[in-house]
Amino acid sequence: MPAHDDAQERLIEAAGRIFAEKGYDGATVRDICQLAAVNLAAVNYYFRDKERLYIETVKSSCQHQAEQFPLPEWPKGTPAVAKLRDFIKTLVRQMVDHPSLQSEWHRQLLLREMAQPTAACAEMVRDVIRPMAEVLSGILGEFLPDVPNRKRWLIGFSIVGQAFFHRMAWPIVSTLVGEEEHRTYDATLLTEHITQFSLAALGLEEPIRVIAKSKGSDSRRRQAKHARK
Repeated sequence: MPAHDDAQERLIEAAGRIFAEKGYDGATVRDICQLAAVNLAAVNYYFRDKERLYIETVKSSCQHQAEQFPLPEWPKGTPAVAKLRDFIKTLVRQMVDHPSLQSEWHRQLLLREMAQPTAACAEMVRDVIRPMAEVLSGILGEFLPDVPNRKRWLIGFSIVGQAFFHRMAWPIVSTLVGEEEHRTYDATLLTEHITQFSLAALGLEEPIRVIAKSKGSDSRRRQAKHARK
């Protein structure tokens, strides 16, 4: 494909909004071109057809998420625990940080594609998701050098699934715990919980019940000290 120019960018932006709202079957090239303010021939020139336009739009959305919340570049010698926490923080931010209204269609389109996968899914995984998944697998390999690769993938899916749950079940969680409580479920809280939970599951941190008991004792000691003052 040629390098993106203004008309091509407008086509992707317009296609993203319409595909996110109506899905692939419900969207028309005419509507997309009208919103992008280009003629119908532009789709054929830049993308060949509607399917290729859709694939490139999905990939663009996924890349947008990755670029908006990129993984840090760790200096040599960074502990694996710090890498895992950074990875989870990046993942959580991609899932739950509220985007601007201007870019909300990126998430809506990706959720559509995951619910009803098309040919775009394989390219999205190859170009954007697999590189990030391999970073997580490498981090887990530092913790678990003797664990088979298959098991590391399963552990990685479990970690990602915790973050993904809070994206997919956002309205359900809010209803269960209440809106006021749910507002405290920000990226910092979820990052710490998922990291702690994952490390405990891997046997690399105290069990959750021990940590909770310890924190409860610390809280009571602080309260008692404050009362004496």
